Amino acid sequence: MATSSEDKQPGGDAPVRSIGRGFASMDPERQREIASHGGRAAHQRGTAHEFTAEEARQAGSKGGKVAHQRGTAHEFDSDEARAAGRKGGEVSGANRGAHALGETGAAPVTSQEEESGR
Repeated sequence: MATSSEDKQPGGDAPVRSIGRGFASMDPERQREIASHGGRAAHQRGTAHEFTAEEARQAGSKGGKVAHQRGTAHEFDSDEARAAGRKGGEVSGANRGAHALGETGAAPVTSQEEESGR
């Protein structure tokens, strides 16, 4: 019996929500919807904190330092770092291609296609 609210579906990688109670058992989209109401309300009341770029940088730095002090930070070896960078570049490049589709939904014409007259 699993102890978390998500289990792996047999034969697949997608997590399946188990039947439970409360916020954690909700569909992630519904969770986002509910959470966004709280954020909007805080901004309307003027009680929401808006980070400056410097504050965000300091907060991010603290998180990394704590993980290293606790020994829970992942230390990448050079092969892992290369693989992670490559993966990020592939995702970033794929996103750029999706944005190039524009409003028509048609794929952009490549120089090879232009030469062949397609």
